[in-house]
Amino acid sequence: MAKNLSDLKHTAVNIKDGGEVIVLDTGSVIDAEAEAMLQALHSRSTGGLRSHLEILAEKGADNFMEKFYVGYGHHSIGDCGDTTIFIEGVSMPAVKAVQDNPLFRGQESSTRYLDFSQQPFIDPTKTEAGNALLERQRQFYIDAMEPTRECLRKLHPRKDDEKKSIHNKAIDARAFDITRSLLPAGASTNIAWHTDLRQASDKLLFLMHHPLPEVRNIASAVKEALHKHHPHSFGHEIPDETEMYQDLIAESYYYHDPKCPDEPIVNFKNIDLNELKKYDNIFKNRPPKTGLPKFVGQIGTLEIEYRLDFGSFRDIQRHRAITQRMPLLTTSLGFNQWYIDNLPEVVREKLPEHLKMIENTIGDFKISREQQQFFIPIGYNTSNRFTGDLPATVYMVEIRDSRFVHPTLQKVAHSIGKQITKHLGIRLNVDPEPNRFDVKRGEQDIVAVDE
Repeated sequence: MAKNLSDLKHTAVNIKDGGEVIVLDTGSVIDAEAEAMLQALHSRSTGGLRSHLEILAEKGADNFMEKFYVGYGHHSIGDCGDTTIFIEGVSMPAVKAVQDNPLFRGQESSTRYLDFSQQPFIDPTKTEAGNALLERQRQFYIDAMEPTRECLRKLHPRKDDEKKSIHNKAIDARAFDITRSLLPAGASTNIAWHTDLRQASDKLLFLMHHPLPEVRNIASAVKEALHKHHPHSFGHEIPDETEMYQDLIAESYYYHDPKCPDEPIVNFKNIDLNELKKYDNIFKNRPPKTGLPKFVGQIGTLEIEYRLDFGSFRDIQRHRAITQRMPLLTTSLGFNQWYIDNLPEVVREKLPEHLKMIENTIGDFKISREQQQFFIPIGYNTSNRFTGDLPATVYMVEIRDSRFVHPTLQKVAHSIGKQITKHLGIRLNVDPEPNRFDVKRGEQDIVAVDE
């Protein structure tokens, strides 16, 4: 850590139409570009690290990175230098776009810890009508919070051996699990993106052509900030045909299947049952909280289709080892029934009229289906599809079939797990009581050390 944090020079760039990008200055003597240079030299000569440090001290990394990484296109050099980017004040669909990468490393702000009575909402129409619709949704959400807490306190009274503060946090967490469904996807959030120089460049290539204007604006700001912070690593020339190809990808980027099944359907057609038998001992003797070895993935892949609310999709998208489509958030697949069932009666009675008002108002806006997502509550269902090998899929099921996971996602994971056990005979290590309210949920918090 630098002796004086105030001396650090973070690179900040404003995003067009709102938000900010900040590239972190860690105060390192050997920065990302210099570290990439050292590793590249180390891979191509026998001089050893100390001799390469002498070259770095004498010549710096500037010319090396411009010549070999940018100029000659030795892309693996960019794998060796890491950078951290903070993107603040952007919508949920925009954050999902940045995260949509199997190599993504980083953290999205947990919506449970954001104050949505104050958090800005992103209005792609930039009109009074658009802002008014978002504010009506904010008020409906605020008005639903306390009745939901009160209902949960009656349903799950505090036991004698439970701390009041922990019980209150657990009630608040479950109340938000329910009422978050009312938030529009345009509610702003933040994301920290830790990436190497190469992956940043590769990811930005598509983000610059993303269907959402907001994402394209974010990509431009990130690219500008990275070029300022790492000036010798972001001058790649991109062929015109490659740029045009990104537009073609963007046309098919979002996934929407009106016939998507209500319950998960697991397709086992690509599983080699003979190959599965060879690893019988590995499956039978696997202890709890232990992943399957990656080579077991050669048994084959599973293809899975299911409906899930956008709020919980945000959680399952964290599983980078499975290949997922980015769902388009619409109102056509209905509001997830779990939220309806768990809202208190005083809110549930008003919900149909509220949702109808949102749907009718959105129809009056002259914006694309992609931009309509900003006004749609995240409790609406989306059509989802993913492909994963056995280790990746089993890991997802075992992590998500738990009492500490949002119930709508837990239900999906449980269904997938049951089908895997039934068709393949694989024992899974899952929560024996996944639907039980557990006050320990109130202990799952990250706070400053002086708290």
